[in-house]
Amino acid sequence: MAVAVAVAALTLVPLAYVLVSVVAVGPAEAARLLWRPRVGELLRNTVGLTVAGCVASAVIGTGAAWLVERTTLPGRRLWTMLMAAPLAVPAFVNSYGWVSVTSAVEGFAGAVLITTLSYFPLVYLPVAAVLRGMDPAFEDMSRALGNGPWRTFFRVVLPQLRPAVLGGTMLVGLHLLAEFGALQSLRFPTFTTAIYDQFESTFNGPAATMLAGVLVLSCLLLLVAELRFVGRARVARVGAGVARAAVPHPLGSALPVTVLGMAALAVLALGVPLGSLAYWLVVGSSTAFPLGMLAAATATSIGLGAAGAVATCVLAVPVAWLSLRRPGLVSRVLERSTYIAGSLPGVVVALSLVTLSIAYLPTVYQTTALLVAAYAVLFMPRAMVSLRSALAQVPPEFDDTARVLGARPAGVLWRVTLPLVVRGLGAGAALVFLAVVTELTATLLLAPIGTTTLATEFWSNTYGLAYGAAAPYALLMIVISAPAAYLLTRESRRTVPGR
Repeated sequence: MAVAVAVAALTLVPLAYVLVSVVAVGPAEAARLLWRPRVGELLRNTVGLTVAGCVASAVIGTGAAWLVERTTLPGRRLWTMLMAAPLAVPAFVNSYGWVSVTSAVEGFAGAVLITTLSYFPLVYLPVAAVLRGMDPAFEDMSRALGNGPWRTFFRVVLPQLRPAVLGGTMLVGLHLLAEFGALQSLRFPTFTTAIYDQFESTFNGPAATMLAGVLVLSCLLLLVAELRFVGRARVARVGAGVARAAVPHPLGSALPVTVLGMAALAVLALGVPLGSLAYWLVVGSSTAFPLGMLAAATATSIGLGAAGAVATCVLAVPVAWLSLRRPGLVSRVLERSTYIAGSLPGVVVALSLVTLSIAYLPTVYQTTALLVAAYAVLFMPRAMVSLRSALAQVPPEFDDTARVLGARPAGVLWRVTLPLVVRGLGAGAALVFLAVVTELTATLLLAPIGTTTLATEFWSNTYGLAYGAAAPYALLMIVISAPAAYLLTRESRRTVPGR
């Protein structure tokens, strides 16, 4: 419990920073800063993008997972890799690919399209994993009772998928609330881009802090909605033997249309950004390959990614375990608090940690340790969702049996629970690694002087419209992200623990 409280306290530092700053502004000044037409426009843009992106990602991710895992769609292994591969292409690289081809994607429609293509795998992967481990006996019973395929799907299958769908959709929503690079390239203003602009242009702390307060409120509403709809239904299975494999649903005459649709999704999510990248590498007038800078930025990105993944997953384990094995108001509050900072832009998280370190821990200011702490705060939701999904599939009876045999709580965790969720832990680490390698704003503010990453070098070149010079850094980001994305495809192909 004490460790979980400490982790939650760390993740709540940005929230405390925002709340203290809002109180310091005062009610009159706060009302003046918020009651403006510009804030109304930002609110419409942010809410509209978040709702549209979440719905589109949920529909596409769930639909694609169902087609790949439960139908006669040929090439299942290939489609699994193609559906997860967009995670290796950062959203701001995706927008770079589209914007460099056509400016028609600028605005709301383009923002929804590109962010959905970047983030729908966050729904696809957990849904695909659950579908592979789901016992088809429930579907057989439903059909035996006279329910057709669609009725069976909505009344039997979808309720079992609900935790995975809502967990993935919540991750998409948190990313959309905090997205900066892609939306800045697409010239679509949201609270996040406005906050960064305020700090960069005028360092207007009160105005930016009030906007961050609205983002925090949006995050809380998203978390409450997910908590309300996910329910408390048990999804773990205990019984003799193992669940048999599901019989694929025949696509019949719909097979050609389904293949074309899946191929179109892969082309839009991967073909356009990768094709644009190849184009600029070949014909870009500013294209260059400074081997020293490329090697240094690559090594730094990999090192920070590994450190951030390990730190985040280690911190997430006690909170996830407590929320599922010791359910209650306190454990639920602790678990939900770890998601709040994930909705904040990296600039707010970075500034909160800078303020705290200068005031109380000056020795950690401008150190790699502070940067890794920022990554843990920012990307804790990625690790938490993976761990929660894995733990939910492990029957608590296993823990009870170990305790009856004399194991202490710590021993149960290390000898029983963790070995069963190690794959979920690996998936969470892969997700965090992908996020750290492509993180931009917090790295710009917190990295020690002289530290450069692939993301920061890519951004500095694209900011100056040097698309050719930015291309090698984008390519290397994709190359080092690809193994983590592949790991996620392997995990989604395995049977869920406890099934």
